[in-house]
Amino acid sequence: MFTGLVEGVGEIVNLARLAEGLRVGVRPPFPVAELTLGESVAVAGACLTVVALSSNSFSAEVSPETLARTTFPAKKAGDKVNLERALRLGDRLGGHLVTGHIDGTGALKERREGPAHLQLRFELPGALSRYVIEKGSIAVDGVSLTVNAVQGHTFTVNIIPHTARMTTLGDLRVGDKVNLETDIIGKYVERLLGGKGTQEKTITAEFLSRQGFL
Repeated sequence: MFTGLVEGVGEIVNLARLAEGLRVGVRPPFPVAELTLGESVAVAGACLTVVALSSNSFSAEVSPETLARTTFPAKKAGDKVNLERALRLGDRLGGHLVTGHIDGTGALKERREGPAHLQLRFELPGALSRYVIEKGSIAVDGVSLTVNAVQGHTFTVNIIPHTARMTTLGDLRVGDKVNLETDIIGKYVERLLGGKGTQEKTITAEFLSRQGFL
């Protein structure tokens, strides 16, 4: 489990195709000695397991399922990636609950730079749109963000200068792909209410009354 508060930006140093999946080597901004084999690290938002350590990098394996849902197939040596180690019991939850299980990829549609913020508008797959709400939370390449506006299959977020400097979001250009993880709470609520995940549902006073909320 993660919080979406990125610890720093790492660099991909090598990639190797496996019979199934991918092996990726990453140079982190923190000491490699702090990592242990088998622990989880969010790499560009995807929860990966450390399988090998060297003096200045760690390696993780990307499963076929993760390849199918993330931007990893397009990654190359030299690319920068956001990194976050797993949440420890007792840590402050400064972002929101992030599992590192990527739902799919989105694309940057618009970038607007202001004197004190960066506004980014992303397009996401239609199937994920129902989980994105105004003032809700979303993780973009592992960064916990607040959704400022939703329109159709797009959403907008504002990035403060600190976040732009300390993550890869400040370097995004229109057309760039990103990993998206929607708020886990919405997915569980849909499941518990019997949603099949394929139909748009409208929450009305009548619906809430039938479910016992009113």
